Amino acid sequence: MGLEKIQQEDEKTIKAVGAFAGGIAGSGSVCGTLLGAVAAVSTLHGRGNLKERENPRMWSAGHRLTKEFDKLTETFGGNTCQEITGMEWSDRDAVKEYYSNPDSSRKHCIQLIGDLAFILGEILEKEQKRLGNARKPL
Repeated sequence: MGLEKIQQEDEKTIKAVGAFAGGIAGSGSVCGTLLGAVAAVSTLHGRGNLKERENPRMWSAGHRLTKEFDKLTETFGGNTCQEITGMEWSDRDAVKEYYSNPDSSRKHCIQLIGDLAFILGEILEKEQKRLGNARKPL
């Protein structure tokens, strides 16, 4: 959604973040929703090669995003996938239950994705305005 917001949709990028699900390849670690959102901020401000300079705004925008995510995940006791879902991703039966049962912890993930997408949209809009203003002659 973030790439759509900044008009930089790219199938290769979407493929590259596919294994973010389940807390980095089903490990239960860092939530893939946060990783994907940070990737969108990096797409806007990061560099495409080592010769380019990255925009320092990447760090402040990313920091704002992670702070907001921490607020959203306080009720889960942490911001990892395992803390949010309360499940072990290596347990095949638990994974089946997660995806098939509408009352599973997946409902928390769906809500979290929507909430973070909204926050990401606001951050990206502000960042695009700053970029636009920075490019205008005085």
